[in-house]
Amino acid sequence: MCEEVFEKMLGEGGFFAGLLARSPSGRGCEPLYGPDLPVVLLTGGPGMGKSRLLREVRDRFAAKVPVIHLDCRSTVYEDRAGPEPGARSDTTEVLVEVARRLSTWQGAGGSFAFPRLFTGLVVLATGAAAGTTEAVATEAERYEELPQKRRLRGLAGGDFWHGVVRGSIRNLLTTLTGAAFDPFSAAVMNGVVDAVFERLAPRGRAELERIYGTYPGAAGQPKHGLRNLAADFQAGGEARELAEGFLFRALREDIEAGYTSPSGWLRRVGRPGLLLDHAEWPLGERLLRAVLADRRGGQRDRTVIVGTARRADGGAFLYGGLTSQETGRAAEFRPGEGKPPPWTRDEDGAPERTPLARGVLLLRMPFLTGDQLRRVTERMQTRTQPEGSANRRRIDAAVARLSGGRPHTVARLAAAAASFRMPADANDRDLLAAPLRMPADSASEQPVAEVLVRELLLDQPPVRLPSEHRDHWLDLLTHLSVAHDEECAEVLLRHHQAGRLHQLTARRVAELLTDTGWPSCERHFIGDFGLRQLLLYRLYGLRPDGAAWYADHHLLRDHYADREGGPVAAGPFRSATAHRMNHHLVSGGAQDVVSHLADTLPGRPEEWCAELLEIAQAPYPGGADARRERAQGLVAADGPALRRTVDQLLHAVWLCQERTRPTGPEMARTLSRLLGLLSIMEFDGAGRLSDTATVWSDKAVHEQPLLPCTCTGQLGRRG
Repeated sequence: MCEEVFEKMLGEGGFFAGLLARSPSGRGCEPLYGPDLPVVLLTGGPGMGKSRLLREVRDRFAAKVPVIHLDCRSTVYEDRAGPEPGARSDTTEVLVEVARRLSTWQGAGGSFAFPRLFTGLVVLATGAAAGTTEAVATEAERYEELPQKRRLRGLAGGDFWHGVVRGSIRNLLTTLTGAAFDPFSAAVMNGVVDAVFERLAPRGRAELERIYGTYPGAAGQPKHGLRNLAADFQAGGEARELAEGFLFRALREDIEAGYTSPSGWLRRVGRPGLLLDHAEWPLGERLLRAVLADRRGGQRDRTVIVGTARRADGGAFLYGGLTSQETGRAAEFRPGEGKPPPWTRDEDGAPERTPLARGVLLLRMPFLTGDQLRRVTERMQTRTQPEGSANRRRIDAAVARLSGGRPHTVARLAAAAASFRMPADANDRDLLAAPLRMPADSASEQPVAEVLVRELLLDQPPVRLPSEHRDHWLDLLTHLSVAHDEECAEVLLRHHQAGRLHQLTARRVAELLTDTGWPSCERHFIGDFGLRQLLLYRLYGLRPDGAAWYADHHLLRDHYADREGGPVAAGPFRSATAHRMNHHLVSGGAQDVVSHLADTLPGRPEEWCAELLEIAQAPYPGGADARRERAQGLVAADGPALRRTVDQLLHAVWLCQERTRPTGPEMARTLSRLLGLLSIMEFDGAGRLSDTATVWSDKAVHEQPLLPCTCTGQLGRRG
């Protein structure tokens, strides 16, 4: 983990101390932003440390300011709502959970009371399934502890109600006892609403008029607003979401009142916080949507909302059906780049037409830099007998490339590599076989690849992945690791979903990967280099001797053989022939590829070099690897000088392009020598290859890809 960046964010003068206006030690801090607060979203895909950071915020600050941590992926709230679906939902159960925790808050200022939320919940209780006053009373009694707090000695209690509510809920409905009604019967509803208002103090009545009188359709009449709230909740769909969002507003109004009351103003410090882990799940999205819409409409409260978002743009719902490119992305903060940026709400015209994204600050979870990554691996290496500097450097390089700087992946790979001997010429993927002993089960070991597959993929599926595809999602991704673009992926998907009634398309899989936080790449369908290597490793091991690997490449080779001569859409290859040769190269057809390249070089050196790079942007299967020896001419080859030189050059370029082995000065010299030999041969355009020799060798000596793309280019910048 990037500990120094975390410490800066969590420390005494860090970002979260400013956001909560309180340091971990309890010292007051200058508030960051306000009174219009942004919703802060921690963005980053699997393994970026979002959940850990939220837990750290809770652990460090919860003793000083009221901070509530919730897991929006948990099914506990849905389970609690299950017995009374007409009176509860997972959203209302979350609100009740927050209110109950804060009603027992023991820090500065004492507990909070929730009379505004309580009133709405009691009205919803009239939807109890049995339809009797007994059932309504039983449901309403679940919330008895919420509306009032115990008086503070020496300070006015500021009663919202006449007398204590506990024990009196059932009495509100005595006139209707014994009668049976349909859920949300007008008689029960009117009885509850009238009884609640009869017990209000003047200040309480004014507050409910202010709040529930603004509910859609209430026309300033709070009783109408409460009835509409209950009717919308019962209607379900968007109407229920509207009612739930309004109850979330009532909760925040209650929290705000805890700060603005005379006792709160004197005793409370900082800002309260609501931490929504896995906020990209439907429950979290509904909560975020509600608070963002309220604040866009002018509501101001001091509750700090921090959530997680796997999508880089924070979530499609923030942009109102448009793309982030069309509306402009939300404001961003990259912790490694210094102080948080200033933030103000940027509105265009009417608030209701302003994207919700304008109310968000995206906090980009940082990747580890090369220096930070090396410190992690060195720390792990010291736990075992050191294997020497050469092995450590090789381990560092493998961990950097396979992880892409993703903190969780770095930690797992570094731990597995601590006692692993990495051969100097090994493929980085060999490290994935290293055993890892999990801290929770120190008696057993698992290959680190299995651990990463479980933690990054199986434990973090796409939110909107249909249930019928969950059982084979991992296998589909594994086969898609060899795909380059959507057409390529579609061929594999049709084959591996044959016989299924419901099938995923390549476009839909790409959307699901984006939603899950995995990046895209213009040359690889699985756009994260480390994830792709993990899946390639798994693909080779699916069947004995890499049979699944070869079958997928043969399928694609044959598909593009049928496409030769036809039109080619824009994509990672300039021709169907180059695409076919790429898959043929990886599946045992290297000599056919050499023949094709040797035959097509004369007269077109620039186009030929571009095609060579496209063909050689290919992974290498498991097993022995003779590419280095072949590139250096140590393996006997037949044919004329042009063919033999092209053979060597192909294998040298393949090594440099695959990015899973060190190349450096050795391959740079090899590239320069081979291109130099070709440049003096007697064929049309040979001399123009000397410029290519300079460019390619310069890139190779600095471990840069000869044909850069988004995912391979990131390796150099992070390492």
